[in-house]
Amino acid sequence: MMQLWLIRHGETDWNIEGRWQGQAPHAPPLNAAGRAQSEALVEQLNSHVFDALYSSDLLRAAQTAAIVGARLGLRVQVEPRLREINQGEWEGMLGRDIARVYPAAWAARERDPASARPPSGESVVEVAARAWAAADAITRQHPGGAVLVVSHGLLLATLICRARGLPLRDAHSLIPANARPDIIDWSVDE
Repeated sequence: MMQLWLIRHGETDWNIEGRWQGQAPHAPPLNAAGRAQSEALVEQLNSHVFDALYSSDLLRAAQTAAIVGARLGLRVQVEPRLREINQGEWEGMLGRDIARVYPAAWAARERDPASARPPSGESVVEVAARAWAAADAITRQHPGGAVLVVSHGLLLATLICRARGLPLRDAHSLIPANARPDIIDWSVDE
């Protein structure tokens, strides 16, 4: 068993605006508050020893991980499977507009939040499969240690679901706050 310290990236302008970022290549970098959150996070982590630091390859997570890694003396190991859910056609949209523009897809998400997917996107179940595989691989590399994982809200929520024995339909309600650690115990699912 290993401890995973889950870190959602620092704040971006799209977080403030309520835009769905997903894997959008045009999603903004950390804003000033997000950089400050990342610096403050280091103070919370400073008294702990970590075996490794893994990060999503998306800009906002990579920036957060770079700040943390530089201050803690850890090399950032990029793991593309830690990317946020692909929100497809919803990426870049304001949350309040999605239900209006995509009523059928939104209704499907309300009925089955784990299996429904946005147009051209992926489901929570699909995100969980790659997130859990990444966490299992990280655990095999660092058994019994403590590892920082810098990623994205919904992906991290799927890790929390598995670690706490919760159904994936609850993932949307478990999204961590920006740049605050959420610690879980992880064991490899054989």
